[in-house]
Amino acid sequence: MVDQRLLGENGPAVGCLGYGAMVLEGYYGQANDEQAVRTIQKAMELGMRIDSADAYGNGHNEALVARALAGRHDRKFIATKFGIVFDGQEDATEVATGWGFSLPINGTPAYVHKALDASLARLGVDCVDLWYAHYPDPSVPIEETVGAMAEGVRAGKVLYLGLSNVTAEQVRRAHRVHPISAVQYEYSMCRREAEADLIPTLRELGIALVAWSPLGSGFLTGTMGDLEENDFRKNNPRFAGRNLEANRERFAPVLTLAKELEATPAQLALAWLLHQGEDIVPIPGTRRSEHLDENARAASIALPSEILERINELAPPGLAEGATLM
Repeated sequence: MVDQRLLGENGPAVGCLGYGAMVLEGYYGQANDEQAVRTIQKAMELGMRIDSADAYGNGHNEALVARALAGRHDRKFIATKFGIVFDGQEDATEVATGWGFSLPINGTPAYVHKALDASLARLGVDCVDLWYAHYPDPSVPIEETVGAMAEGVRAGKVLYLGLSNVTAEQVRRAHRVHPISAVQYEYSMCRREAEADLIPTLRELGIALVAWSPLGSGFLTGTMGDLEENDFRKNNPRFAGRNLEANRERFAPVLTLAKELEATPAQLALAWLLHQGEDIVPIPGTRRSEHLDENARAASIALPSEILERINELAPPGLAEGATLM
């Protein structure tokens, strides 16, 4: 079992490592439903909270979580997100991602209520533990979106609210409407922009940072070869053209350091994040349950100050070629 951390100043205690379930939808290669359910269940057994979203697999991901929960009497911490519209009949505002495509986003109060009820039905639960707005809708004030989300809390359908892919200023505005327990944002050794403004703001307000893509979309595992034709990561500028090889060269010293420490590159990447503060909760994803044990062992790796300083020298902010705004 992984150790626990508070999810925000006044939030619940959760595993210091969570599980990002997006990878189970075939975005990073072929996925199998039966294997996916076993992987989710293994993550639960290790004390990892499950992070899903209604848009992952057009609702299929939440259904996988429901299958993993079936027959279990012990309560498991489940987080999901809404806002990316996957029904072509719904209105939406197109939001650029920096990955060569845009996402349709709807943050209107009417859609907020509809999305919550749909997620609860797919998950097979009466209440979701942590509910995020996946992306802010630029056509709707974030106060309106969060105000509608707060109605879900008052109705007993949600316990805690979160935001994802937001700016520090948006967090401040949202937090004035209803307490925000967690903000999800990409954070890893190869993307450290959150350190400049977002993390200081979250710490001022007592909000946890949930780090998505903590392994750099697999790059920081040191095992990523050529991507399959249908691999979602082909859209990532860090992996496009000459950038992939350039980044392999730039981060090679980090992989060497992991070997010196008798850890896998993935374990070092996760341990480094866990050492950035008790308010940082990474959510690595994997399609293979055996990798969950590897990830969980990262929580027991102690990195002394001299190693942390060395990592900062080897992988300073801005090192990665092709960073994006997504």
